[in-house]
Amino acid sequence: MSYELVVGLEVHCQLNTNSKAFCGCSTEFGKPANTNVCPVCLALPGALPVLNRRVVEDAVKLGLATDCTIARQSILARKNYFYPDLPKGYQISQYEEPVCSEGMIHVDTDEGRKDIRLVRIHVEEDAGKSIHDIGDDTFIDVNRCGVPLLEIVSYPDIRSAKEASAYLQKLRQIVKYLGVSDGNMEEGSLRCDANVSVRLKGAEEYGTRTEIKNMNSFKSVEKAIEYEAQRHIDVLESGGKIVQETRLWDADKQETRSMRGKEFAHDYRYFPDPDLVPVQIDDEMLERMKLELPEFPEARSERFVREFGIPDYDAGVLTAEREVADYFENVVRSSGDAKAASNWVMGEVLRTLKEKNIPVASFSVSPERLGGLIGLIAGGTISNTIAKQVFERMQVTADDAKAIVEKEGLAQVSDTSEIEKVVQDIIDANSGQVEQYRSGKTRIFGFFVGQCMKAMKGKANPVVVNEILKRKLEG
Repeated sequence: MSYELVVGLEVHCQLNTNSKAFCGCSTEFGKPANTNVCPVCLALPGALPVLNRRVVEDAVKLGLATDCTIARQSILARKNYFYPDLPKGYQISQYEEPVCSEGMIHVDTDEGRKDIRLVRIHVEEDAGKSIHDIGDDTFIDVNRCGVPLLEIVSYPDIRSAKEASAYLQKLRQIVKYLGVSDGNMEEGSLRCDANVSVRLKGAEEYGTRTEIKNMNSFKSVEKAIEYEAQRHIDVLESGGKIVQETRLWDADKQETRSMRGKEFAHDYRYFPDPDLVPVQIDDEMLERMKLELPEFPEARSERFVREFGIPDYDAGVLTAEREVADYFENVVRSSGDAKAASNWVMGEVLRTLKEKNIPVASFSVSPERLGGLIGLIAGGTISNTIAKQVFERMQVTADDAKAIVEKEGLAQVSDTSEIEKVVQDIIDANSGQVEQYRSGKTRIFGFFVGQCMKAMKGKANPVVVNEILKRKLEG
């Protein structure tokens, strides 16, 4: 039998606010356990929550970016359940009246663009963390309690593991462009649960679904969905039935395992939080959030092609991350050469960032300094070969490219008499290759260029070298 995979994703996105959702405690990651806490986090008697306005603004921004309907009034509710790392015994969340609903995320798939619908985006506070890997005991860290989250729930529109990964990557790109989250999956800033089921191809009714938790990378999402889909098929093919449950992804064993029976909404006994008034979004706030939306990757990529004349592929790479796109535009302003800026950012800059595993914000070569380097190449002061040496030096010194070139004597040699002497020495020393060239094997010309550049330590003007070599070899 032929089966169709059906997937819906629930993504928790941690917002990069300085303080928590309902108190003034810091949200800084990596602090000593149980230090970012207060009476509100710990649910001490008499402590009252106060909603962080920035959380609502970020929710509205994401809603606008994904074509959601923005609710002018929404309700904060208590989601009741027991867990050792949840001091309150409930999470403040949203249920019947979320702040954003019925949106859309567009993803690129092997079959072309696909629209994946969103059920809702709602505000929620995070729970704490149970630590099981220290001896035989379990430790509780409540630093994360109250950290603001947005939960983004999709419809079951996803039909492959690759589509799920593409959707998650697109969502991560959007929240990073908006500046509402760093999208760091390794640190838990973006956490994904997948609802997976299969059905016979052509069937309209959905199969019984299972929920997979504990996925902290795009690759894990793909692998977990692929595994779980095949598990469903194997169970059905053997005459069994799928049990609706929550399962954990074991990345070491590359398999899912049962965690608990699936909860339903009524299990949580949702009710409006009596300590928090309804969230009101007025016209002024909505218009202000619209004005704060950035130029998103698709529009920015189209503009780069139109304005700078670079290829579609280059524009796609350069706009994948907002910070890289900003860096590139600043290099263009500094150098006045969009194509050279594109080549340098896509080549040397992105290579260096990957090797050092750092974001562009931490890169030591500013756009203005790189623009100055490109200007030296365009003006004939240095060759591309020397420019790469200067680029490496710029990463470990505060000097600009011009100062490095002057200090280290790297300026390009265009003196024809000096180059003529070197060219003649190369020709005299390689009579065999000269005969090959003159007998029609012109591809060997590159050998002579390389020997000349080597003799002059890369500082010879390649245009002048080529002109003199041709004249002497063909004369």
